[in-house]
This record gives sequence, C-alpha cells and structure tokens, in this order.
Amino acid sequence: MQYQKIPYVKKPVSRILFGTAMAPFTAGGDGNELLDAMYGLGVNTFDAARNYGLAERSFGNWLETRENRNEIVILSKCGHPSVFGRKRVNETEMRKDLKKSLSNLRTDYIDIYMLHRDDPEVEAGEVVEIFNAMHAEGKIGAFGGSNWTHERIAEANEYAYKHSMTPFSVSSPNFGLADQVKDPWGGGCITISGPANKGAREWYKETQMPVIAYSSLGRGFFSGKLKSADEDCAAKILDSAAMKGYAYPENFERLKRCEELAAEKGVSVPQIAMAWIFRQNMNTFAVVSTSRPERMKENIHALDISLSEEEAAYLDLACPARNQNGNKTNRRGVSV
Repeated sequence: MQYQKIPYVKKPVSRILFGTAMAPFTAGGDGNELLDAMYGLGVNTFDAARNYGLAERSFGNWLETRENRNEIVILSKCGHPSVFGRKRVNETEMRKDLKKSLSNLRTDYIDIYMLHRDDPEVEAGEVVEIFNAMHAEGKIGAFGGSNWTHERIAEANEYAYKHSMTPFSVSSPNFGLADQVKDPWGGGCITISGPANKGAREWYKETQMPVIAYSSLGRGFFSGKLKSADEDCAAKILDSAAMKGYAYPENFERLKRCEELAAEKGVSVPQIAMAWIFRQNMNTFAVVSTSRPERMKENIHALDISLSEEEAAYLDLACPARNQNGNKTNRRGVSV
C-alpha cells in the first residue's frame, strides 16, 4: 500500500480506501472479518456516509471491538438530499448528520468530513463557516465536498482565504477510466472523467487538491466480470446505476483496450483500470468496494503497474485503435 498526507488529517491516508456502501454493512450486518482483512492489507482509510443505510453502525462496531480508532482514518459524509429530494445543505441538517455519525461510529471526531451533495443556491462561504465551526470544535479534521464542481470549491476557498479560515482540502467526485455519461442516481452527481471534463482535471492537476475518486472502477464496469464482447449481456452483470452511468459504446471500447493491455502485461483488467487512475498526475485516491480480499490485494498491486503516457492515452481513446496485428489504425481500420 502507498500512503499520502492530506492537509488537516493527522494520519497518513492509504491511496486506496475501502468503501462501506455494500452488504453486509448497509444492512447493519457483521463485516468485522472483511474489515480485518482490508486493514491487514494496509487499508487504513474507510469511506462511509449517513445515507449508506446502517454502514456507519457496522463500521463503528468494528472500531469499538478492535480498539484501533487511533490507527484508522474515517471519511464520512453529510447533507445528502432526503428520500423526497429535499435539499439538506444547511447547518441544522449538517449538524444533525454529524451528531448521528459520531454516535454510530463510536468516535468523537471524523478525520475527513464532506458534504455528499452541493446546493448551488447556498453561498459557498456559508458552508465554509459551518465546516470551520465543526473543525474548531475538534469534531472534524479535513473537510470538503463530494459531488462539488471545482468552480464551487474554488469559490469556497476564495472565501476561506479572504476571511483567514480553514479551506476545503479534499474533493470526492466520480473519477475513473469509464466516462460517466449519465448521472447514475438522477441528480447532483459530479464527474471529472471523460473528454468533456478535461478542464476540471487540469484544475486538479494544477492545484493538487486530493481527489478521492468514487466509483473508480465504474461500479463494476472494469471489474473483469464484464467482457467488451458481451455488450448485450451487460445488464446481467451490472446494476441499474452502472448501466445508466457507464454502459455506452465508448466505455466498451475502453474496456476492450484494457483487456488488450492486461493481456500484454500479464495483469487483470481492474488492475489496468486502477493503474490508469494513478497515472493522471493528480493527487488521486480511489474508493473500492469488494467482498473479496484477494481483489483488494490486486488493486493494491496496481499501484506498482507502470503505464506509459501513450498507453494511458490509448486507454482513454486519445490514440487510435489497433488492428489485429497490433498496429494503430484510423477509424476505417487502415494501419497508420
């Protein structure tokens, strides 16, 4: 495992986080053995949220049982819209979520705290004020936005700097090799993947703000279970959110190219897709959910897979495809 510092987080943060938005955690089940396995592989940072069902409660039970809170970095999120779509980016709702999260997690502070969604109608400075109060109370360390545009983050930080306050120091958009063509959950999701979001990626490269990428493998699109030749069978492998967000021809072409490079390098498709994320010259971390420790071990090994600039560009469709002889071709299949 590799680790990196994030401002206002006292412990090193593993470059790959374990995501708890999955069974058995969301149902409040016992996931202690799985969490033990992830921690044993070097994962010390875990992603949670108030709207992940009972995941915080399950995770808190593990923390309490194992008595390892001082070694663990917790990321949790607040302010997700209600089930009726009511926006909750305000101090009352954020405070309510924080209180509940601290109770469920059996802790008195959260290392990284984020708004799960944005509400552009709320002044960015107001959010900065709320987070700074929580930070001053010692209840949260670093803070930032999940599904915030980089423009809104810049606006928030301009306010923070002008008022000598603690700024946003972390962001969690969707990011990965798969282009999130449509919003998987139907509102407020922000992605920095794909050609349309090159400007956002350039901002993150320039600022080096930590990016905690969610759905880093496209909700299973690059899990290795789905084959590029099985486009018609995708719905049998992927859930409805993954189908809505990622099941498009350009992503199947990315998957095909992943399969090619994986075969050439003797590694797996998810390892190539994960290696691509860390080849982008951004300060990137990736959230991964898996019930199989061996899968997480493969993801960790992907940190050491080298991709050339040309290979990275090829995977993201910035270079022509190859013909059967391995030569590059133009769109008509003619060697170039």
